[in-house]
Amino acid sequence: MRRVLFYGWVVVAVTAVVAFATAGVRAAPGALLLSMTQEPGWTTASVSFAAAAGLIVFGLSGPLSGWLMGRIGVRNVVVVSLLITAGSLLLSGLVREIWQLTLVFGVLSGIGSGLVASVLGPTVATRWFVRHRGVVTALLGASNSAGQLVFFPVLTTVAVGAGWRAGAVLLGVLSLILLPPVLLWLRNDPAEVGARPLGVTEGAVHVTRPPDRGVMRRAVRTSDFWFLAGTFFICGATSNGLVGQHFIPHAVDHGFTPVAASEALAVMGVFNFLGTIASGWLTDRWDPRKLLLAYYSFRGISLLYLPFIHDTVSIGGFAILFGLDYIATVPPTVALVADRFGRHNVGVVYGWVFAAHMFGAAIAAWVAGIVREHVGDYAAAFVAAGWIAIIAGFAALAIRRPGSDVPTTVETAPA
Repeated sequence: MRRVLFYGWVVVAVTAVVAFATAGVRAAPGALLLSMTQEPGWTTASVSFAAAAGLIVFGLSGPLSGWLMGRIGVRNVVVVSLLITAGSLLLSGLVREIWQLTLVFGVLSGIGSGLVASVLGPTVATRWFVRHRGVVTALLGASNSAGQLVFFPVLTTVAVGAGWRAGAVLLGVLSLILLPPVLLWLRNDPAEVGARPLGVTEGAVHVTRPPDRGVMRRAVRTSDFWFLAGTFFICGATSNGLVGQHFIPHAVDHGFTPVAASEALAVMGVFNFLGTIASGWLTDRWDPRKLLLAYYSFRGISLLYLPFIHDTVSIGGFAILFGLDYIATVPPTVALVADRFGRHNVGVVYGWVFAAHMFGAAIAAWVAGIVREHVGDYAAAFVAAGWIAIIAGFAALAIRRPGSDVPTTVETAPA
């Protein structure tokens, strides 16, 4: 009997919920930072270092996740991720020293959430979809935006009313709640349900290929990998690292309340959702390199504008502008990785590209905290980030796509 619903959409739905919760874990340091600095001896710089440590391992967990998914399966990796994340966040409610915060709330939760944050969405999109792959990648990326939309104001409100530990415990409980739907409905690939990826040509045989052996040894010898990693490094620095971690403290410095600042982030999340969906649609139709040029340039201009904001209308305008391309860079970046290094290698190669993203985020989060401690505001950090983002846009044009001098990988063969 012919299926009415392609099972890949069920997998997308479960993955989207997991991505939504992961966004909450990623939003937590930025939403809870002010509450954490009220602890005796915990400064903005020291809490920023704990957040930076989490971002580093968050990024490094991406390549590990890509490797694990190819060997123990997508579902098992997600289960392990949720268990580690839940344990670390519940333990965070007990910490009293800054080194404990760095280890448990930073490193351990970074590993847990990082196992699914970067690679899960692209892996699901490339395994289950040929048609609509860009849109699916965008949908899963936009789930992070929806998480930001919900968790920034929720966690900020919880922190103001009950302290940051209550927010951490809330996220830990949510991670445990997600285990049953993952075990019941998440599947590793179409073959497990007797299906083929949506859009595979009729009469073609699809084989789910494991990543090529030594793919990263070959990838790091190409300039394309380094342009992808370098531009995504700047993406992480200017989004998750700078805005994600320090937007609320910056807004408070400019006269806004923490709750009002978190509401601006919620607006950013709404437009991030819209911008990422639109980016996926555009990625299926336009040159991803030109899209990246537009996105990074647009981001740079909005960051240059941020230090001059002191009123509600202006901060709302920034939230809209920045939100439109907060993670709109993901669909074209994933598409370029798949085109250049092969769809079956996306999990591994994109995992390392995403690791660069989170290294950038970690450095920006830490450095911005130091700038705030020594200079008294974030203006220099935001202005520098704006110009660097514009440079990244032009650097993206140097990435090659498959052609006569660039190898491609074919995943289907005639029956």
